[in-house]
Amino acid sequence: MAKPNYSYEKRQREMEKKRKKAEKALKKTSESEAPPEAEPSPTQHNQPPMSGE
Repeated sequence: MAKPNYSYEKRQREMEKKRKKAEKALKKTSESEAPPEAEPSPTQHNQPPMSGE
């Protein structure tokens, strides 16, 4: 019977953790960027038009 390659398994787990961490960071940055873009739109609708009349 072949012996298990623990270093390969460990490397695979580390790569999976790194990938998940990167995805989480990307999701967090995309979520933090989205609300500021969405907020100005409703406030612009509440302001009166700037026509000068």
